[in-house]
Amino acid sequence: MNKRILIVDDSFYMRTMLKNMLTDAGYEVVGEAANGQQALEMAVATKPDLITLDVILPDNTGLDVLRGLRKEAPDAKVVMCSAVGQEVIVNEAIENGALAYIVKPFSEERVLEIVGSALGGDAA
Repeated sequence: MNKRILIVDDSFYMRTMLKNMLTDAGYEVVGEAANGQQALEMAVATKPDLITLDVILPDNTGLDVLRGLRKEAPDAKVVMCSAVGQEVIVNEAIENGALAYIVKPFSEERVLEIVGSALGGDAA
C-alpha cells in the first residue's frame, strides 16, 4: 500500500514542489493545507501516514499545529519544513514529537531521504 502524505505549507509553490517530488517517488498525496486549521481538519479526514508541516503558517505556528495533531491524529508521523535560521523552533518541534525536519530550499534527494526514513522507521 502506498504511504499517504498530507502537505501543509502556506506557499502554493512549495506545496506543488513537494507534491510533485512525493508523487513521482510513488507516495500518495492525500491533501494540501495552506494553514493550521485546514491542516488539522484534513489530518482527521484523510488519516495520512505522514504530514509535512511548515514552521510558519498564516493562522498559527507549526508548533501549535503539531500539538493539535498529537491530539487529533496521534498516529501520523510529522516532518517539519523550515527556512534556515529557525533551529530553535525546529528543536522544540522535535521535542513535541516531530520526527525530522527539512530545511528550505530543499533538494529532492533530501526530501525523499527524510520522508523515507520517517516512514521506513515504523515498526508495523
